[in-house]
Amino acid sequence: MMTDNPLLPLRDKITALDKQLLTLIAQRRELSNQVVNTKINANIPVRDLERERILVKTLIETGKQFALDELFIKRLYQVIIEDSVLLQQRLLQQHLNHDVIKSAKIAFLGPKGSYSHSAMRRYAANHFDQIEESSCSSFKDIFEKVEKADVDFGVVPIENSSSGSINEVYDLLQKTNLHIIGEISLPIDHCILANKQATLDEIDTVYSHPQPFQQCTNFLEKYTHWKIIYCDSTSSAMETVAKQNKTNLAAIGNKDGGELYGLQVLEHNFANQKENITRFIILARQAINVSDQISAKTTILMKTGQQAGALVDALLVLRNHNIAMTKLESRPIHGNPWEEMFYIDLQGNLDSIVMQQALKELSTITLFLKVLGCYPSDNVAQ
Repeated sequence: MMTDNPLLPLRDKITALDKQLLTLIAQRRELSNQVVNTKINANIPVRDLERERILVKTLIETGKQFALDELFIKRLYQVIIEDSVLLQQRLLQQHLNHDVIKSAKIAFLGPKGSYSHSAMRRYAANHFDQIEESSCSSFKDIFEKVEKADVDFGVVPIENSSSGSINEVYDLLQKTNLHIIGEISLPIDHCILANKQATLDEIDTVYSHPQPFQQCTNFLEKYTHWKIIYCDSTSSAMETVAKQNKTNLAAIGNKDGGELYGLQVLEHNFANQKENITRFIILARQAINVSDQISAKTTILMKTGQQAGALVDALLVLRNHNIAMTKLESRPIHGNPWEEMFYIDLQGNLDSIVMQQALKELSTITLFLKVLGCYPSDNVAQ
């Protein structure tokens, strides 16, 4: 005779508590809405890092009374604080730019399930209520769709902490009239994804984009018998493995994409660098203004003369104005042998007096200077 599952009453209680937690999180979010209105009126910065530090410290001490792990509390409130900060940034930006965009069409390097797709959806979740996804086969296609107004925004990767800069994107930025209006950093957790019933020992052929292979060479050295097949994206690699439905095939991609294609994870987190992060930028036809209550980043493009010390002179301008540089990338100018264009990410708001003074001075000692965009800095996690 069947007996009732003794776990059901406990699970019901857990479900009831989870609903209460969601209610409390929603109430906290509503308070964040009220907080940002106060900050707008009083011109108070979004971040108060000292208050956040004291808050987490106090919560850790309180958590000890309930035998809650310190690391767990830190991780939990990092997510909660990040959500609050992003919400406040969004409201501040809407107030400054006098626009509330409810829906948007966004292009990304696809098909669905790619890291670009994940980054696009994460960015969209913090900025729009509804989105229409537009999958593209190349970075050039993304740029062209935004330029022609076929889509509202484009999301493209620009650098990875392990494999470096995405040169093709930098080269396209050299030619476009689009503006960078945002950035997002996505932690990359490469997974070996295979069809159901497959085991790691059976795998003999692996599909993926060239970059994951480049970022996972140490792991791949253990499987020298694997045949490596390059694809135009990790999602197309997953799609190929799923369609063939063979237990000897696998793809390197992300867990979310694997679930989309019905693949199981056989191994994960095996990149050469454990902190493997890809930075994406968001492109639009119109530039945006960034509130001075938000940490901002400005990206410029410049060409210096070829005389000795020309680049040093330009960088000294930034130092003299106490402007921090977070990225310096050089790319050849096509059609001009031995000449280079420099891409520089600067910490600071384009509209600030100090940034305007520095750019004015740079314009007098460089052959070409262009602002690619000013946008909120993706430095929410502290």
